[in-house]
Amino acid sequence: MWTHEHTVETEVGVEAIWAVLADLDNWAQWDTSLEAVSLEGPFEVGSHVSMTPTGQEPIRSRIVEIEEHARYVDETEFGGVRLRFGHTLTRLPGGGARVAHRLEITGAAADEVGPELGPAITVDFPEAMAALLNRAAGLPAPRG
Repeated sequence: MWTHEHTVETEVGVEAIWAVLADLDNWAQWDTSLEAVSLEGPFEVGSHVSMTPTGQEPIRSRIVEIEEHARYVDETEFGGVRLRFGHTLTRLPGGGARVAHRLEITGAAADEVGPELGPAITVDFPEAMAALLNRAAGLPAPRG
């Protein structure tokens, strides 16, 4: 297994952040790694999401966890690996939130491909997190 987590604290509230995360069809407006995103069906566990990473072919993920205002997780499987992307929101005392964006790579080929694939995928986590929080705060998304 290979894992990486990027965590930030912000004054933006969990409700505002959740509203952006739950609006999957508009992720490409702020997530710097995606050209297009489309939710296939309702926003619920078991539904699929089509995501087109910048410069790549579309991939299809399945929503595996939703806890309103707290957690969103989707999984993508290919070539002997499972990519599990999670966003966890924790309400901070006095307002604001701690936001964690995590990637876990598991499966038969995880030990072989994880050390190369993982860093290539997660390199933009800080930029994507900044864009998410800006969007939730009503600010323009920073684009690099």
